Amino acid sequence: MKYRSRKSKIRRRVILIAAAILLIVLLVCMHLNVTRVLTSAAEAQLRARAATAVNEAVFMTLSDGVRYSDLVHVERGADGDIQALTCDAVEINRIARETAYQAQALLQEMCDEGIAVPLGAFTGIEAWAGFGPEIHMEIIPVAEVACRFVSGFESAGINQTKHSVYLEVVCEMSVVMPAKTHRFSAISQVLISESILVGEVPNVYLQGDIFGKGYTLAPSVS
Repeated sequence: MKYRSRKSKIRRRVILIAAAILLIVLLVCMHLNVTRVLTSAAEAQLRARAATAVNEAVFMTLSDGVRYSDLVHVERGADGDIQALTCDAVEINRIARETAYQAQALLQEMCDEGIAVPLGAFTGIEAWAGFGPEIHMEIIPVAEVACRFVSGFESAGINQTKHSVYLEVVCEMSVVMPAKTHRFSAISQVLISESILVGEVPNVYLQGDIFGKGYTLAPSVS
């Protein structure tokens, strides 16, 4: 009898230990799934807010209007062909700097509002992530906004080339959560101006970018 009693106790302990391990594994898996779904929901909302902030910042910065000739100077030879394309560095840096700061400030205001996550997201099941009442969550966003000008050339007919000037805004963002920190980039490209260039454009411009690759950075949001 004592042998059977001792054997039963050992069996119960083994079952309890196995059940505890299984419970811990299930809780860890659920925690990881919930964190993943919440991170995806937060990223989707922050991407949308970043796009809104960028569009509003560009509108505020360029409210007075910007012409192609304000950004690019075209030098022609005696035969009318294009000899050089130069950019106005002062005006370009001003627009990039002001847009970056405006986008930074708007993004800060939007991030202070937190995010609304459906209750279904806390189950960790993606199919249920959009169901249930919304729960307001505070987040700790960390972001850097960078602006640069880029341009592209496209044939527009016989001896005609369309030159398009874009402002590219890159928001490097991080969502800080208890379990992990998720970092991603939100890139927006806005057409600023364009012009039809009549005459032959040197290949050195067609194959490159007259604005270079420099970024104008704004302070971090935290």
